[in-house]
Amino acid sequence: QVQLVESGGGLVQAGGSLRLSCAASGRTFSSYAMGWFRQAPGEERDFVAAISLSSRITNYADSVKGRFTISRDNAKNTVYLQMNSLEPEDTAVYYCAAVAGGFFRTYRTVKEYEYWGQGTQVTVSS
Repeated sequence: QVQLVESGGGLVQAGGSLRLSCAASGRTFSSYAMGWFRQAPGEERDFVAAISLSSRITNYADSVKGRFTISRDNAKNTVYLQMNSLEPEDTAVYYCAAVAGGFFRTYRTVKEYEYWGQGTQVTVSS
């Protein structure tokens, strides 16, 4: 089992920045590929970004490419999502997720992930 706890969400004006953190406990964090997803009210949970367990591979949704950066610190058992140039359309609950494996690959779909955090709200005002 892996427990994931997100933090860092909040209210920010358009154009601003936030950094989300996801702290993992339980099994060896470095054995898991990680991802960030988001879900707006009435919408499906959508892929945002992913990182391989080796940190060598990252992957982004087109809507956030160039604005968001995913990274991980295996010594701290934490994955981050740096979000810059935020837009009102980025408003959602953001979830981190973990899946075993993926040394040289990332995962983009909800079904591929085994463990999920409880989510953190990000609200971007115009």
